[in-house]
Amino acid sequence: MMNPFKWLWSYLRKNTGKIIFAFCLVMVFTFLIMIPPYLSGVIVDRVILGKETELLFKLLFFVIAATVVKSVARYFYRWIFEWVSQDVVYNIRMNLYRKLQEMDFYFFDQTRTGDLMTRMSGDADAVRHFISWVAFSMVENIAIFLFSLVTLFSINARLAAILLACTPVIGFFALRLSVVVKPTFFAIREQLSKLNSVVQENISGNRVVKAFAKEDYELTKFNTENDNFKARNLEAVRIWSKYLPAIDATSSGLTAILLPFGGLMVMKGTLTLGELVMFHSYLWMLSNPLRNMGWLINDLQRFVTGATKIIELLNAQPRIKNTAKASVELGLEGQVEFRTVSFAHQGHEVLREISFTARPGETIAIVGPTGAGKSTLINLICRFYDCTTGEILIDGVPIKELDLGVLRSNIAVAMQDIFLFSDTIEGNIAYGVPDATLEEVQQAAEIAGAHDFITRLPEGYDTIVGERGVGLSGGQKQRIALARALLKDPAILILDDTTSSVDLATEHAIQLNLRSVYKRKTTFIIAHRISAVRNADLILVLQDGRLLEAGKHEDLLAKRGYYYTIYQNQYGDFDLADLKADFDDQVKEAK
Repeated sequence: MMNPFKWLWSYLRKNTGKIIFAFCLVMVFTFLIMIPPYLSGVIVDRVILGKETELLFKLLFFVIAATVVKSVARYFYRWIFEWVSQDVVYNIRMNLYRKLQEMDFYFFDQTRTGDLMTRMSGDADAVRHFISWVAFSMVENIAIFLFSLVTLFSINARLAAILLACTPVIGFFALRLSVVVKPTFFAIREQLSKLNSVVQENISGNRVVKAFAKEDYELTKFNTENDNFKARNLEAVRIWSKYLPAIDATSSGLTAILLPFGGLMVMKGTLTLGELVMFHSYLWMLSNPLRNMGWLINDLQRFVTGATKIIELLNAQPRIKNTAKASVELGLEGQVEFRTVSFAHQGHEVLREISFTARPGETIAIVGPTGAGKSTLINLICRFYDCTTGEILIDGVPIKELDLGVLRSNIAVAMQDIFLFSDTIEGNIAYGVPDATLEEVQQAAEIAGAHDFITRLPEGYDTIVGERGVGLSGGQKQRIALARALLKDPAILILDDTTSSVDLATEHAIQLNLRSVYKRKTTFIIAHRISAVRNADLILVLQDGRLLEAGKHEDLLAKRGYYYTIYQNQYGDFDLADLKADFDDQVKEAK
């Protein structure tokens, strides 16, 4: 994995000029901060004790000028570092979001949403804080330490050497803190992602929580993760409380060394009173950087932890990706062929040796019990996953040799797990075709049986849909999702149980509307109701991942197998003609 600092430099490189200028301002600031303490010693020796009063105003002018200039310098370099940090984090977030768009179903199956949100927010902010504060603070403190040390040696090398002899102790505690505290920051970050996951799941599933009156259970679950997060932070606090007081005490101990040694030297005449005043002022500049280094090391470790997690995500590679010779031919006719296709996921065999051919204009229905592998089969057509063995061909071309963008642009899916965005109904339907006209959106909605209920809403097609479609019934969401797929007008249309939440009369009306659509494209229908699949050109019956039966409606009934059993369970001894008449009556009443 790339070093976090080398990785960060790849983002900082374009702002090299600004960064160099800002660090020059840092050096100007640290140099000017040396002037007032030095001049205060001169004032003591030459003005107060030496009675050279004519120097007072000149020295005060230099003190004021140095103070003003260093304040201006500090303002500009802090502004520059903040601007650069915002620019870098902006680009990091863009790259993270772009990476998320590249990742496949395998990745999202194995990664917590809360962990991804933490990388986009907390980890990115740790990088911003490092650039906008930690980086220049470390340079500033190191420069102040070195400048003050040089100045002290220039004033009195003997006394400076005595004080310098104590600084390695402070450095030892600071470095020890950086080593010990590092694992705790990784633990804090991991626990934060778990806490975010709990919150995200609770918010997304709040209706389920309310329906089952599980608020207390959710509170207990949250409290567990929250307690763990608190414990990880307290563990870091225990480390700080062990080392930071030692750093502070050692730094403050320099004063206890200066006063007796310095006072004795003043009495012996080897050090002037003004020089002792200088030493006392510079002592803060000598000890404070060492004291600050402990806190800066903490922030540095936070940056390393956050940057490491970001780099892990940016380096992640999708398992589903284009080959070097992927075909980018835009138009597909829609012939789909499965050749002894098997698929296993996380050690579980989901599909076993599935073979069939769907020709352009044909409707393929897929039925079977829950867990039979129906949704997995259509996921393979979209190449959300790759089959373990066997081969899938589109228009005679192996699916792995087709460009992913081209493949999926020729497929429209109305998924079983319906997701609607927080947008208008028109925006949700036109999601796949953003430049579609309102008339085209309405036409797709009419075919999907959604136009009537949409127009009855106060804002019609401009009605804002709540997050994940909150505010709409299950049937309404299904019809909007169906309209979204139809508007795309693809070569291959996949409908995954898209009418399960509508009543029989509405389903029958939708099926009648869809017949003209089916003739123009290859259509795959997953349904549990025989009424939705009986007119299909080919019906595939799956059970335990295997192709149990295949054929037309009449042929499968004649076999008196699993499909016949489903038919009997749904229709029993009802006469089909009477049932159709009942459907027609219900449709007329619905209209």
